[in-house]
Amino acid sequence: MKLAVIPARGGSKRIPRKNLKEFCGKPMIAWSIEAALKSGCFDLVIVSTDDEAIAEVSRKYGASVPFMRPKELSDDYTGTTPVIRHAIEWFIDQGMSPTYVCCLYATAPFILVEDIRRGFELLKKTGCDYAFSVTSYAFPIQRALRIIEDERLEMFSGEHFNTRSQDLEEAYHDAGQFYWGDVNAWLQGKMLFGPSSVPVRLPRHHVQDIDTPEDWVRAEWLFKAMQAQLGSLTK
Repeated sequence: MKLAVIPARGGSKRIPRKNLKEFCGKPMIAWSIEAALKSGCFDLVIVSTDDEAIAEVSRKYGASVPFMRPKELSDDYTGTTPVIRHAIEWFIDQGMSPTYVCCLYATAPFILVEDIRRGFELLKKTGCDYAFSVTSYAFPIQRALRIIEDERLEMFSGEHFNTRSQDLEEAYHDAGQFYWGDVNAWLQGKMLFGPSSVPVRLPRHHVQDIDTPEDWVRAEWLFKAMQAQLGSLTK
């Protein structure tokens, strides 16, 4: 069984009720649910939540909510892996055996169906433990600066002061959209950011963290532009 798990707890702090807040005409979580369903990759798309309102909206948009997430996995300090492992173990206890499990974040409206499919194909092709979305940094990280005492500056990697930007190694970061994984990798808690993972490269304009109100405004502008380019702007 190929399982999609969308973690969506109710206690977001910086943007209250972020998972349910309307984003370009739909609750934020609806975009992830619909992309998962449209991808055709999954036998079941579920939402793992501790919040009844999130559960109700999730069901409205086609996801299943077969259990409510326990409180001990719903605080500010619980990572993604324990939440996915809990979901897998719940299904195993019900006599079902997931083989591949994909974590899709509830706050990833930029996620595209074709990227989900591409991630699954890469996971199978490479035999890696995980396949997840990444994008490149817009500026060389080797030339990053820190502010020190008395509002002065220094480089993180001063040895690269005279290195041309085009000669520096390109760096990538987690795009925060989806994480395909072999079920045993999730259950064993294998390291996600390591050599047993294969990258699903995304263009930078398809990636936007949404952690603050300013992020939200920028994300809506970018999302509308992207949807218009794709010819499928929702009105």
